[in-house]
Amino acid sequence: MLFSAVQSLQDTAETRPGPTGPRTRQGSFSVKYTAATSALALGLTLAAPALAEVESQDPIRLTTHDWTGQIVNTTILGEILKKAGYNVELVQADYIAQFAGLKTGDLHVATEIWETTGREAMDEATATGNVVNLGESGMKAIEEWWYPAYMEERCPGLPDWKALNDCAQEFATSETAPLGRYLGGPVTWGGFDEERVESLGLDFEVVHAGTDAALFAELESAYQREAPIVLWIYSPHWSTVKYDGSYVEFPPYTPECYDDPSWGTNPDMAYDCAKPTGPIWKVAWAGVEEKWPGAAEIIRNYTLSNDEMGALVAAVDLDGESIEDAAAGWMEENADKVDGWIN
Repeated sequence: MLFSAVQSLQDTAETRPGPTGPRTRQGSFSVKYTAATSALALGLTLAAPALAEVESQDPIRLTTHDWTGQIVNTTILGEILKKAGYNVELVQADYIAQFAGLKTGDLHVATEIWETTGREAMDEATATGNVVNLGESGMKAIEEWWYPAYMEERCPGLPDWKALNDCAQEFATSETAPLGRYLGGPVTWGGFDEERVESLGLDFEVVHAGTDAALFAELESAYQREAPIVLWIYSPHWSTVKYDGSYVEFPPYTPECYDDPSWGTNPDMAYDCAKPTGPIWKVAWAGVEEKWPGAAEIIRNYTLSNDEMGALVAAVDLDGESIEDAAAGWMEENADKVDGWIN
């Protein structure tokens, strides 16, 4: 099991569309997946001595995805559960496709379902009765098109979304010209960006970054050169602190925008609005509450703030700290809080 799970992470790092640009991009990619693999191996091979008798020593399988913050978050939760005496496995899984495993009980807990991109999949899964919502993570999600502040001189109408068509040439590349280029997140993140471009009639082509690391490496490269770029930026994350810029202001989101094509500026298509914002949720296989009720209670109580997550991701992505060291540091600094969740 250890070999196959670790190999899965290594295969993901090796086969996912890789960065082709600056050396820093490959470096960030390597740090992220090396740390994730190390944290996974640690989670699979070590279990803390039980502080109290737990309901079952069968492993609780926590899912990890392809961005640093989620892996750190899940690693911390795993360490808390191990401190409480539970056996834990970290399992690499696709963000949306993981719901199939959560429904069957092959996977047990997902720590981050973002209101912005995962609400539909979460609602469908919980409606089956096989997946339960274990509450908010403590973090609030924003995911939207973002541009550096220096682009406002080249595209004076920003942040209004209508300015994008007036300035599409400013964002064009040799591969997308005459269309502007929007750098989206990995395709597994969802987000309906292609639908948004079509429904709003934007003269842009969506190009997806292969990985989280590649996305931010390209931003770093563009920002240093003051090169044109508009891309997917999410928060909580260190990027909104490090870089000066703004989110594009699309028509405000309402549920009808996604569900009713007649709503909004385009009467024939949905997704002609901004992405939703809101909580980041924790979900689990419904059997967790029956098989490991103590663990379920810990998971419900466990929270991180946006500021905490931003600092953790910065420690890994910017300072080169390993995921397991970042998690251990948080555990040490929050020992009383952790003990309160366990006891």
